[in-house]
Amino acid sequence: MELPRTPSMRLDGKRALVTGASRGIGFALAAALAEAGAHVTLAARGAAQLDEAAAALSDAGHQADTLALDITDIGAMREAVARFETLDIVVNSAGLARHGPASQTTPEDYDAVMDVNLRAAYFLAQATAQKMQGRGGAVLNVSSQMGHVGGPDRAVYCATKHGLEGMTKAMAIEFGPMSVRINTLCPTFVLTPLTAPTFADPDKRAWIEAKIKLPRVAEVTDLMGPAVFLCSDAAAMITGTHLLVDGGWTAG
Repeated sequence: MELPRTPSMRLDGKRALVTGASRGIGFALAAALAEAGAHVTLAARGAAQLDEAAAALSDAGHQADTLALDITDIGAMREAVARFETLDIVVNSAGLARHGPASQTTPEDYDAVMDVNLRAAYFLAQATAQKMQGRGGAVLNVSSQMGHVGGPDRAVYCATKHGLEGMTKAMAIEFGPMSVRINTLCPTFVLTPLTAPTFADPDKRAWIEAKIKLPRVAEVTDLMGPAVFLCSDAAAMITGTHLLVDGGWTAG
């Protein structure tokens, strides 16, 4: 009897693009793909931080380069994608949050968050899927547990992430015949420099810890394995779905 072989989670020979990669979750996911063998392009607006991030990966023996890019500039993004000779993996980790009561949301805040979290994500997925057509690939949108539930002071943010979930499902139907997979990774609150003020607030931290069923909060390393899995051949039959990394938040 022939023994079935587990598909590899290695990404050797793959070319990856990670947006929002200069720090926090984006940098961690770029590091995860690089550690798994991919050549990773780190994209973000801040050139100095990008160079520092890429240098850290290179010093560790990984293949990495940088792309200074404002993801909301759709024309510039499309031009950048077109310059890739090949592209196998795209991780969209660029994100923006402007939290506050729904009754006080300004049109400016609404537009800013929508532009980054949904509009830019939509057209990045469109452009990169077209690039992958014919050879296949994987698109991974970093969504949130807030794409499946609601939360105080997060109406706009939740709207973008619920939209990202629906967009991903619809695109999976269209991209499937192109052999392009598209999924979302949905983390809970993760300890990063950006979330430090939230965790520093005793009431907010207590709310978070009460919602998470495991006895700790999440760190960026908790997302690295799931991201590699979804971008690898081990997930070759997974598209149009989400992977919640929420410590049981949405379980009830």
